Amino acid sequence: MFDDARHTMIMSEDGSYTAYSKEYNEHYHSTKDGALHESLVKHVYPAFEVMQNKEEIYILDICFGLGLNTLSTLYYHKKNNLTSKLFIYSPELDASLVHSLKNFIYPAEFDSFKHIIKELAEKGIYEDDSWHVEIFLGDAREYIRTFPHAMFDIVYQDAFSPSSNPILWTQEYFGDIRKIMKEEGILTTYSIALPIRLALYENGFYIYLHSAEEARKSTLASPSKLSIAEYVDMEHKISCNPHAKPLRDAIILSYDDSSRNKHHL
Repeated sequence: MFDDARHTMIMSEDGSYTAYSKEYNEHYHSTKDGALHESLVKHVYPAFEVMQNKEEIYILDICFGLGLNTLSTLYYHKKNNLTSKLFIYSPELDASLVHSLKNFIYPAEFDSFKHIIKELAEKGIYEDDSWHVEIFLGDAREYIRTFPHAMFDIVYQDAFSPSSNPILWTQEYFGDIRKIMKEEGILTTYSIALPIRLALYENGFYIYLHSAEEARKSTLASPSKLSIAEYVDMEHKISCNPHAKPLRDAIILSYDDSSRNKHHL
């Protein structure tokens, strides 16, 4: 069974399953928006509206989790008969979660991908003529620094929330992401929080509000201007919220050290 001491499988409102992480005290997807629906409308659809005509598309999926963003990408690519070659790279800290995914209940839309799920769960890599998918088991911050140049067209920023996993939402983190994104690249994320948008904006991203049917609003960001969503005037936001600040590594690490010290007193 998929359920274990750290995870519980939960059906979301679109009929697809997500999971609840007892470690982070969060679901992997919005149960209200629906796991599959959220992956498609907040990540895949807007990203491919910009990128689908490219011959090769490089995608960074932060973090792999249950694999729905990656599998939804393959589903969209196959359903729309796209001819581009996909290269998907995804870090995931929880190795035991990845190994257990062959026991997870995926939506029927992914039935033709069962062999891919099995190979990813067992080997961490899958490749055919159209798709290359590679999972890195380890720290996402270390992983993104291993890429030597701006290579990614799409970044799915889908880590656990800033309150639960702040180290993957800081100004410095998005600085590292910016270095490995192409100028015309697009970043998608469910977060519309001002500190997160500030962290992106301070790294040279244009910020956009993305709306989709039967889903809460989300954010798109790009080093280049986009025409597919509502532009967010960040200078106006800053003037209205002068005390708002992005998350910073130093503050988070200082807080973590303080918490550890208190724990050992």
